[in-house]
Amino acid sequence: MDGLPRPPAHGKYDFHTNRPRQQKTSFIKWFCIAFGLILLLSLGIYAITLLVVFKKAQVPNFQVKNVQVSKFSVAHVLTDQEKVLSTNLEFFFESDNKNPLLGVDFGNMVMETTWDDIEAHLGETHVQNFVQKSKGVSTLKVSTKGEVELTKDVKKEDLKLDLFLSGNLKFFSGPFNTKVFPFMISCNDISGVSTNAACDSKMFTTGKPQKPTPAKKPKPPTPKAKPAPAVGEPPAEEPTAGAPAAEAPAAKEPAAAEGPTPPPPESFPPVKLTIQDKSVSSTLVLFMQVIMDNGFLQATISKPAGYVTGIKYNGIDNILDTVNPEDDRGYWDVVWAPPGTKGTKGNFQRIIGTEFRVIIDREDQLELSFKILYDPAKDAKKAAPMEIDQRYVMLRGVSGIYAYGIFERAAWAPFGMPNARLAFKLQRQQFRYMVIADNRQREMPVPEDRMKPRGQELAYPEAVLLVDPTDAKFKGEVDDKYQYSEESQDIRVHGWICRDPPSGFWQITPSFEFRSGGPNKQFLTSHVGPSTLAMFVSAHYSGEELVPKFEEGEPWNHIYGPIFMYMNNATKQENISMLWDDAKRKMSSEVEKWPYSFPASEDFPKANERVNVTGKFFVHDKYKSKEREPAKNAFIGLGPPGEAGSWQRDCKTYQFWTQTNEEGSFTIPFVRVGSYNLYGWVDGFIGDFKHDTPINISIGKNVDVGEVVFEPPRDGPTLWEIGIPDRVAQEFHIPDPNPKYVNKLYVNHPDRFRQYGLWERYSELYPKDDLVYDVKASNYSKDWFYAQVTRPIGARYNGTTWTVKFSLDNVESGATYKLRVAIASATNSDLEIRFNKAKPNPPIFKTGRIGNDNSIARHGIHGLYWLYNVDVKGSELNKGDNTLLLTQTKGVSPFQGIMYDYLRLEGPPTSPK
Repeated sequence: MDGLPRPPAHGKYDFHTNRPRQQKTSFIKWFCIAFGLILLLSLGIYAITLLVVFKKAQVPNFQVKNVQVSKFSVAHVLTDQEKVLSTNLEFFFESDNKNPLLGVDFGNMVMETTWDDIEAHLGETHVQNFVQKSKGVSTLKVSTKGEVELTKDVKKEDLKLDLFLSGNLKFFSGPFNTKVFPFMISCNDISGVSTNAACDSKMFTTGKPQKPTPAKKPKPPTPKAKPAPAVGEPPAEEPTAGAPAAEAPAAKEPAAAEGPTPPPPESFPPVKLTIQDKSVSSTLVLFMQVIMDNGFLQATISKPAGYVTGIKYNGIDNILDTVNPEDDRGYWDVVWAPPGTKGTKGNFQRIIGTEFRVIIDREDQLELSFKILYDPAKDAKKAAPMEIDQRYVMLRGVSGIYAYGIFERAAWAPFGMPNARLAFKLQRQQFRYMVIADNRQREMPVPEDRMKPRGQELAYPEAVLLVDPTDAKFKGEVDDKYQYSEESQDIRVHGWICRDPPSGFWQITPSFEFRSGGPNKQFLTSHVGPSTLAMFVSAHYSGEELVPKFEEGEPWNHIYGPIFMYMNNATKQENISMLWDDAKRKMSSEVEKWPYSFPASEDFPKANERVNVTGKFFVHDKYKSKEREPAKNAFIGLGPPGEAGSWQRDCKTYQFWTQTNEEGSFTIPFVRVGSYNLYGWVDGFIGDFKHDTPINISIGKNVDVGEVVFEPPRDGPTLWEIGIPDRVAQEFHIPDPNPKYVNKLYVNHPDRFRQYGLWERYSELYPKDDLVYDVKASNYSKDWFYAQVTRPIGARYNGTTWTVKFSLDNVESGATYKLRVAIASATNSDLEIRFNKAKPNPPIFKTGRIGNDNSIARHGIHGLYWLYNVDVKGSELNKGDNTLLLTQTKGVSPFQGIMYDYLRLEGPPTSPK
């Protein structure tokens, strides 16, 4: 054995060859083992990847495309006195095929009739569903049936339904796995004669929709119930303890439609704040921003500047205009002027914050501050001598973002501020449909259409004739942002609509207490951009008189806002009208919440820090009625102490206004602490009211002023009159526009005065001689031009003289007559008044240079209000025929002139009959 090789220490030996036995299967064995391990590892990685992907996957896209009413009937049951409303509704759900729909469970269904105040909880509903996949979309059809017993007779065409549905949607979310999300659908005003209903839907990633408790509709004489929040919103906040009981401010918009109560804020995702600071080098930090997210939208704001650079909503990555640089999308700006600056000019300053702070960071609310500081040593002559704190607030369960600004100055240098605003500019190719009011909405051109060579500038840069627009339907129209101005009292909601995906961006202003100039001051709203503006201070339609001017060392503090940027969406393009209707409902809801309870600033008083002022307003014109009468629908409000009518030139403080009811009663709600005068005016009567007693407001003490009486200016009986005393010139003749300069929106429109170039029509209607008006034969709606403008003579402009012819049966030569001239607007004008004697005879009255509101050029039908009471000696008048000569002497531009409100000649004082 010594000569034989030894067997290996491990393994087998082949005794036939005296060599270790070859292991032929070892390679295959190890290969299989390795392959198996690799396969298992791959499967594990794939499984983990799937798990992570589905774990982090976004909430599936979900829409309710429409609701079809396939059957809607009122049937007799048992007796004629008992009737049952039978419904059969079909819902079409959609989602993307990445997360296809598998099924739906209805947890709760509430049906109400808006006609009979009936509600019914229909827990048992027949659900028949199937999934249809096509074009990357998963469609789920659901049929529901329900019955409601009626107590009154009703016609099919008169009855409407409100529906609230909630439950769970099941989505495919991975191998052998589904995800369940609570959902809610709200449908309003389902008609028995319509085949489609207006519904909105919401799916929740956390929490569940709460079982609704529909609010009963109020019956007189109980107070009006609060309007239901808009679709997908939490309920309106209730007044805090100690808040004064008050009527809601009068508003022209329709009240919000009532409906089922939506889920509370806790059902929605919490708000989240993300602060991002990214460096592009070791020494340069360029990317600093914060992101506010509440599940409805994400708002990105630069830090510390405070520019809103992006808003992500409804599948749109950024609804703000990404063609513009980041500082030109959502921003605050002011125009400020050094002392001695004349007119309304000044230095434009975009507000760039220098200090960022997180004011509130909770699950239910975020409030951020972006403040620009002022250093007199460094910033003098470079920036407005004041500090501006830009605040943005996001609430849980609210589809929008709030903004307000705190303007403050210490004992710094003097300056003026002709303009202050907050602006948003939206995606120009998506947001093309603009809405200001029910009868003021239209498709709009894009900014490129206003530029050369597509657009031709007219008499001023803002007015452009569209000669070759990108969309031919706008060809030949005039675009001018001033055509979309509105009075402060009516600027409650305006904005833009995107058709694909159907989305709305709305600016809601629940109060105008912080704006300058009172309720009928006119401001810009939305215009081509697409831009939407929140104007707080503006010299438009007023001129330099509404430029706040601060003296050396004068301190000042003022809060502008909060205003609300609301976003909503519809389920298909045919339902874009829903967006406007929902925006109006949301506006009414926000008005009911004013004053807001959420602003953190101590400078914004909450409801329990304000009081109500009540009273009853009468008017007594002794030559119209023996007794005083209620001042119906009159404006009455509180403003800073001053003379009668001074409120319309106030631009530094707060004002609080309302309108009286048919009995003249009024409540001015939620007035800030301070000292005020009570002001007012009444349509149908000239002049301004001012209560003799100052009103001092302190916390917790409501004020009742009792009965107050306005005695409008009057010396004697009316001999003749022209127009209606209502502070506007709208009742006079407004001509058709030149066919070359038409805005189609205002064709056959109540606001036809907003057409471009109407001032040019005067010289066409009166090519040689000026206007002559006969008080007996003429009609002011046809024969009195809306504005006394200049006349072009070659390259120059001349003033004009209007003649009023009238006859007097008797004249008391030793007595004094009175001419009342109420002016609705004046632009760089000088009015001279003569009776029976033309130039060169001196006038019996001369206004001197008045006005700079530029309302003629800016398509306003009024500006600031002026009233002149002119004594006329009897010796100036004739028994029989007379002429009144009204000469506007200034003639430099086509935009100079006067809009009259009302003229009246009064006889000598007599005993009123």
